[in-house]
Amino acid sequence: MPFPYQTVLITGATSGIGLALAEKMIADGIFVIAVGRRKERLEELVAKHGADKLVAEPFDISDLDALPAWVEQITKKYPSLSSVVLNAGFQRTLDFTHPETISRASLTSELNTNYLSPLHTIALFLPHLISLGKSPEPVPASIVLVSSGLALVPIARCANYCATKAAIHSLAWTLRSQLSAPSSPETQHIRVIEIMPPAVKTELHSLQPELVAAGQADFGLPLDEFTDETWNLLKAKDISDDEIKVKVLMDRAGEIETSKKEAFHMLEAMFRNTEGGKIKG
Repeated sequence: MPFPYQTVLITGATSGIGLALAEKMIADGIFVIAVGRRKERLEELVAKHGADKLVAEPFDISDLDALPAWVEQITKKYPSLSSVVLNAGFQRTLDFTHPETISRASLTSELNTNYLSPLHTIALFLPHLISLGKSPEPVPASIVLVSSGLALVPIARCANYCATKAAIHSLAWTLRSQLSAPSSPETQHIRVIEIMPPAVKTELHSLQPELVAAGQADFGLPLDEFTDETWNLLKAKDISDDEIKVKVLMDRAGEIETSKKEAFHMLEAMFRNTEGGKIKG
């Protein structure tokens, strides 16, 4: 199924993957609601492409207390919104061998931004996305989660980041299972897509002083190359999997979860066959 959504909200749209995906969508005629903390960058993006092609919505997506009112405001302003791309995130080094260097505030902020914010945002946007399927001509909707190849195989340096992305990966599986269940006809028009980037050359690395000092701030797949391949996969008519992995990640880890997926689908089928067809457990 190609990417049919004509009004898309993207968090973390001021740099890196979020910005690159926003510009790909704009070029394909999709209206983008660009969300990020850095207002000046959002304004630059609007100036570059035009207010008829996107709108800037400055907001700190990690502010969990402010999320309910913000989501309500967004859905009222943009009733045609049909896809939410949850991309905002950051990465920090976590060294358990030197606990005196660990900032509890940083740990909490990384968890909030990378996992709790997407979790809350999904719950808050779902009533709107569900309503799109109730119109006389149902509108397809989607939730797009940006995880990481580190959700599959973590690295020791950024343990908290890897854990948050593994949580997003797990959430994508279970959310997709629930929304697509035969017992949930009101949500079957909502597709759950997971984009799993490998290391990509973005600010995710260049804003980490220890990586800069070690000469490791500019590694990974070139951003343009990653974005071109990812966007082509998102638009592919013959897409058979809602996990978007570029070739370099497929080559490294494409089959790493085959047996785990088989076990997941076996349990999924078993629980769906319980009384009433509802998922239990």
